[in-house]
Amino acid sequence: MLKVPQSGALDLVSLGALVNRLDPGIIPFRKANQLAIHVSGGEFNCAANLADCFQLKTGIATAMVDYPLGDLIAERVRAMGVKPFYKKFAHDGVRGPNMATVYSDQGHGVRGPVVFYNRSNEAAGMLQAGDFNWSEIFAGGVRWFHSGGIFAALSPTTPEVIIEGMKAAKAAGAVTSFDLNYRAKLWQISGGLDKAQDTLLRIVEHVDVLVGNEEDLQKGLGLKGQDVEHSSKLDPTAFFGMMEEVATKLPNVKAVATTLREVHSTNRHTWSAVLWLDGKTYKAKQCELDVIDRIGGGDGFASGLFYGLLTGKDPQRSLDLGWAHGALLTTYPGDTTMATIKEVEGVAAGGSARVQR
Repeated sequence: MLKVPQSGALDLVSLGALVNRLDPGIIPFRKANQLAIHVSGGEFNCAANLADCFQLKTGIATAMVDYPLGDLIAERVRAMGVKPFYKKFAHDGVRGPNMATVYSDQGHGVRGPVVFYNRSNEAAGMLQAGDFNWSEIFAGGVRWFHSGGIFAALSPTTPEVIIEGMKAAKAAGAVTSFDLNYRAKLWQISGGLDKAQDTLLRIVEHVDVLVGNEEDLQKGLGLKGQDVEHSSKLDPTAFFGMMEEVATKLPNVKAVATTLREVHSTNRHTWSAVLWLDGKTYKAKQCELDVIDRIGGGDGFASGLFYGLLTGKDPQRSLDLGWAHGALLTTYPGDTTMATIKEVEGVAAGGSARVQR
């Protein structure tokens, strides 16, 4: 049974890489002449959303480089209300180490978003076990610890940092969660599919709550399941059908959750979500989304789900809050939330988009 500690100085601590995302909006990069800068990171997004929207006390353990781009990123971390725990690196003025850059336009209509990276000489990939004083970070108590597969793929040393953090968090009594976030591009340069599965399985041994869809479970963890390429993206049967294998092969995992999304065009999605918790299954309602920027929607879902579980909501209510917050996040540019708790609760309860006066 999933048991969430009732109190702690920090409700959630995330471990992962901070990145800056350059966004030309609906203009493709090859024609762009101006860019918005979003501060992001699959793991950071959850801490930022929980602090800014849901008013919880969160932290981020990560690498930080002492140069202007690092200063910009650190300012955004403060603005979202997240407490930083930095391993600091000096920049040599030319080559790095660097804070990673993600390039991602928003796409439009029949033209999907295009995402590519510059993670060369990335400081986060240089993190090693022993770089963080976990006993100091968790000294006042921690309720939830979160990391993800993107950070795990960065280098041979980052999985060891995750495992070290997971063990320390478990010793401190925290729930541990991990977003599989399987990205073939990242694992391809880190050893390929076999390396991904070996690495992620070692990490998941220490995890209570998994976030990931059927493809993440099959490709990231090597679990057997239905053909995810040809089944309906909104049909939870394939996902729930894998839970028996999860229970058998990953007995420490108490919950698995994912979004369900059918993409009709870049700006029109059908959206739902599912949760398997302590052997029982739950499904959120289905709605049509008018999407501005889909990047970060999955992290928005995870954040709302974690909020529900951290605040003692029942599983269905927790899932609905995750579904609602993820839906709202697709209506904002950027990767992190601009929503309020009241708005999330309104959408979860079936509220409309009428003008609020």
